[in-house]
Amino acid sequence: MIPTWPIGLSTGCFWRHRIFDVLEEIRAAGFDMIEVCSFPKHLDYHLEDEVRRAGDLTRSLGLRPFSFHAPFADHIDITSPDDRVRTEAVAELVTACRAAFLMGVENVVLHPGPEREGRPPREEYLLRMHHAAHSLNEVAEYCSEQGLRLLLENMLPHLLFGQTADMMHLLGEINVRNAGACLDTGHAHLGGDLGSVIHKLSGHLKMVHINDNLGDRDSHLIPGEGSIDWKWVVGELREHHFEGGLILEMSARENESVAETLARARTGRDFLSRLTNHAGS
Repeated sequence: MIPTWPIGLSTGCFWRHRIFDVLEEIRAAGFDMIEVCSFPKHLDYHLEDEVRRAGDLTRSLGLRPFSFHAPFADHIDITSPDDRVRTEAVAELVTACRAAFLMGVENVVLHPGPEREGRPPREEYLLRMHHAAHSLNEVAEYCSEQGLRLLLENMLPHLLFGQTADMMHLLGEINVRNAGACLDTGHAHLGGDLGSVIHKLSGHLKMVHINDNLGDRDSHLIPGEGSIDWKWVVGELREHHFEGGLILEMSARENESVAETLARARTGRDFLSRLTNHAGS
């Protein structure tokens, strides 16, 4: 039997709004699965009372908290040669994973490297890779203890560890069994190797961030608005026996209302549903 892929929405499109102000509208728009954005203005994952309240509201609405996107920023650098910086980065990620656990989330999505452009000289690169592997194992072990699954996301191609080979190496270095990968279609498309990324990650792939672009920037368009061949993508995922969840990871337009953003989200979801249902027929 060909699996049916559930389609959810990342609350990241509402990072300017508190999560408590948008969950009911997300549910009313027909979504029953979400990825939780960790931007502090949206949900401050440091405040356990707020996190618990967000989890209670999510469950009361019948929403499935499929994933939680861990924070990423220049200062959250698990590869840093500076022990203090690296320790603080791991602690920050563990705090976010604790929030995911409190909300009853299933998966934590994590960028495996810093938001840093370019590749340093080989010696520094190898040192940073070593630090990343050690740090990721700390986070993965915490997730495993809490019943969470840690998923590494392929990064933008111009960033440190933005190449698929980097991601594959780090996945191989994680010692816990319940770790995996999240494919970001927009990131892979910008690298010009979406098919190769799907193939290489297929054995680890547990979820997909669905977003489109025109091959020029990470614009987080809904599927069908950019230049990705989505019929082909769906076929590739079927070919590689993907059985996870799909999360629409779109951007809100400037001055767009929550209702207008959700209307476009429904358009993206319906576009994807038509393709996946056709491919599975």
